[in-house]
Amino acid sequence: MDQSHQSKSGSGVGVLDKAAAVLNALEAGPQSLAQLVTTTGLARPTAHRLAMALVYHRFVARDVQGQFVLGPRFAELSAAAGEDRLLVAAKPILTALRDHTGESAQLFRLQGEDRVCVAVAERSMGLRDSIPVGAILSMRTGSSAQVLLAWEEPERLHRGLQGATFTATNLSAVRRRGWAQSIGEREAGVASVSAPVRGPNGRVIAAVSISGPVERMSRQPGRQYAPPVVAAGKRLTEIMQGTDRYEER
Repeated sequence: MDQSHQSKSGSGVGVLDKAAAVLNALEAGPQSLAQLVTTTGLARPTAHRLAMALVYHRFVARDVQGQFVLGPRFAELSAAAGEDRLLVAAKPILTALRDHTGESAQLFRLQGEDRVCVAVAERSMGLRDSIPVGAILSMRTGSSAQVLLAWEEPERLHRGLQGATFTATNLSAVRRRGWAQSIGEREAGVASVSAPVRGPNGRVIAAVSISGPVERMSRQPGRQYAPPVVAAGKRLTEIMQGTDRYEER
């Protein structure tokens, strides 16, 4: 896209049109600064300044070769756009999971450097682990934190492991078996099991979980509870990917 073309078809807000030119160029794949200059027709200092500003806001990232690529913010915004559908779909699935396991069920999403509970189905009576909708929890502890982090890009994964109660080896096991468990990580005496929910592009967009007292769920909760939790995650994934016959009502 050259500058004369921008002036004819642009929005009239020059800096946004130039930033859009950078993003449009990266849609075709990784580009060096020199390639961006050639593709966009922007002056080298302008292309560099805009690309680095977009890196700061995570719309652009750098790959291992130092080339510019589209960043993770687009996937996050896409996931957020589908959040209403996710929450509508989650309600009956969490309820069924709670009824099947007898434990409280939750859905967590990544929010910045934390995880937030966006849907719950509480155990109606007896001892339970109560996490209200809107609760913001640390990404350093808990099975849902492991799930939300395990499939992240390497840089964010390694950053997330700093100060965490789990290790890279734990996350490797999560990726291999498709679920995570925790015993007393977030809160003493509480166990949990979580599994991923994936969006249309295959990226993990949420974690479905159950949690309850260790004395009821045992110190190896995954043995009994992983299958129904994984099944709930797969059901939500099918809905978000449009591969089932689910219809919102």
